[in-house]
Amino acid sequence: MHLGWHWSLIALAFFVIISSSSIVSSLAMASRGVFILFEGIDRCGKTTQANMLTKYLGGLVKTPNQGNNVEFIRFPDRTSTIGQMINSYLVSATNMNDNTIHLLFSANRWEASQDIEKKLNSGCNLVCDRYAYSGVAFSSAKGLDLDWCKACDIGLPAPDCVIYLDMPVEEAAGRGQYGEERYEKVDFQLKVREKFMQLKNADEGVLPWYTLDARRSIDELHEEIKMIAHKAVEENQNKALSKLWMK
Repeated sequence: MHLGWHWSLIALAFFVIISSSSIVSSLAMASRGVFILFEGIDRCGKTTQANMLTKYLGGLVKTPNQGNNVEFIRFPDRTSTIGQMINSYLVSATNMNDNTIHLLFSANRWEASQDIEKKLNSGCNLVCDRYAYSGVAFSSAKGLDLDWCKACDIGLPAPDCVIYLDMPVEEAAGRGQYGEERYEKVDFQLKVREKFMQLKNADEGVLPWYTLDARRSIDELHEEIKMIAHKAVEENQNKALSKLWMK
């Protein structure tokens, strides 16, 4: 009897260990990547900070299910056929009416949407330089209806947070290469910033925005962004993906 009880304890312990391992494995497989978005006016430092965050996250310890655990993406993606049409417009090589170019920008995001979802669900974190918020801010700054502009992107994968790099337009205009593309004009960028603030206010209570003073040093900004990224991972890695601007 004593020996039988001993083996029963061993069997029970083995069952607990196997069950615990299975639960931990299930939780690991359930975790997803986090979608961190950088937005702001032209030449505010988004690309620099997004690349730095990507490098930082890529250096962290990877979990078994993640594989390549971070990727940098940006919009417009000028490598696709649609993206090449957008690039031609941005460098003023071609002209289009405002509605047409807005729809092309939106289509450029939609053609990447399935890949974005697939990567996030596989555990890959995405750091994005511009997204639908830029599309809406820039098009509505030209006079298009803001709600119409948003409607084109309803249902896209939603970011988990928006890091908005804020700085006076006049200071951004003093940075190198300013004015090389169509939208890099001070008066227009002032309107764009106003639209970004409207979008931020509309997201209150739905999606967190972090507005950072982009006039600070690159390293100082990076340290704060790292903390924001860690918070985003902790809060969202076990949540289902959200859809953009869907009630």
